[in-house]
Amino acid sequence: MPVMATKPKVSSKPWQHRLSSDPAPATAALLASLDVDAALYPYDIAGSMAHAKMLRRIGVLKAAELKAILKGLASVGDALAAGKLPLDVSLEDIHMVVESALIARIGQAGRKLHTGRSRNDQVALDLRLWARDQVDQLVKLVRSLQLALVILADKQGRFVMPAYTHLQRAQPIMAGQAVLAYVEMLQRDAERLADCRKRVNLCPLGSGAVAGTSIPLDRRFVARELGFADITRNSIDATSDRDFLTELCFCLATLGGHLSRWAEDWIIYATTEFGFLELDDAFCTSSSMMPQKKNADTLELIRGKSAAAIAALTGMLTLTKGLPLAYNRDLQDDKRFCLPAVAAMRSALTVAAGVVSTARFRPRRIAATLEAGFLDATSLAEYLVSKGVPFRRAHQLVAGLVARAEKQGKSLSQLPLAQLQAAAAQIGPDVAGWLTPANVVKRYQPEGAAGPRQLDQQLKFWRKTLA
Repeated sequence: MPVMATKPKVSSKPWQHRLSSDPAPATAALLASLDVDAALYPYDIAGSMAHAKMLRRIGVLKAAELKAILKGLASVGDALAAGKLPLDVSLEDIHMVVESALIARIGQAGRKLHTGRSRNDQVALDLRLWARDQVDQLVKLVRSLQLALVILADKQGRFVMPAYTHLQRAQPIMAGQAVLAYVEMLQRDAERLADCRKRVNLCPLGSGAVAGTSIPLDRRFVARELGFADITRNSIDATSDRDFLTELCFCLATLGGHLSRWAEDWIIYATTEFGFLELDDAFCTSSSMMPQKKNADTLELIRGKSAAAIAALTGMLTLTKGLPLAYNRDLQDDKRFCLPAVAAMRSALTVAAGVVSTARFRPRRIAATLEAGFLDATSLAEYLVSKGVPFRRAHQLVAGLVARAEKQGKSLSQLPLAQLQAAAAQIGPDVAGWLTPANVVKRYQPEGAAGPRQLDQQLKFWRKTLA
């Protein structure tokens, strides 16, 4: 027969005296979020300090009480940072851990801190402070990776390599342009994060549990103290809004997708079959069985980390899709999606910058096979266009020449002029300047194209932008 737990007549928790007992052990474990929200303690303490200053401003606290609260909160923060404050799971979350430790240190003054405040608007505040901080750090890491890519493109990107579509050779490009393509993607990531920050940077404190409070809180004072651009307008929405976290997860998912694409490219480039790129040993691993192996494991893990960001976005959308107004306890799990996703992307960005800054292209290896794949076929068609041949007809003629050259095991530039002229009478000796990848890249005209002139223009732009 199961042993029944002895239930107290009144709950021991200071926030649920309405109830006649504490939760059963399994329920208590379900209610707890301390294992994940402990990371929010610096933001909880900063928010509590600002709230205390405001309470003093409106006369709820005396000067001595404010001084004791601020000193006590600082002490609690130091203890948490040093790992010297036990995290009592029975207190459920970091907010109650901080408040309990404060009361233990300073007594009755600590019991006044929660005046006009609910855990609903308190956690909303902490999450916004955390998200704002994470956005700022992520943007810096994105900028560091962008800078590493620009340096690589400048120092090592001035040789010709094949570009691919459908993983088939397409046209010749300057290698630096392929590198800068990822700088463009990362720029959009940085801009998305910066735009997301605008919606993060609103102060919800003062919304209470759902409807505000009869106490004349000075919300704008708290917002200024914490560096917010403004306050939230609607108390009902403010306590239940997690759009800013969902948007952050979208930014992370898109960023993760870009990092995954870059990692996939470089994993392929570093294979023996391609041999385009040499990765530094510090960012590779070997095999426990095969002594010859040099594996691009860091790139594979970066590619894999995108899953955490995509999963977080899916989780947040699912978590919030059917919630009635206003706050619901489902939202406690928002941190289980967002915090690990941010950590994954921060780790991926940090390592990615190291990979890029130590990688070396292998231009000789690339040049050895550059004539393969008829990279100059489009240029030959455009040569015919310059001679008055309609593009569709030129496309047809060059396709036939490619088939002929392939059968002969030759490149287009190796076909005799007479053979070229037999296909199209408009072809003259000047066609030589339109063939071979080296000649093709010099002929690219539009701004943003993959030629050496455009590479210099883009490098100049990025040096100025990232200065």
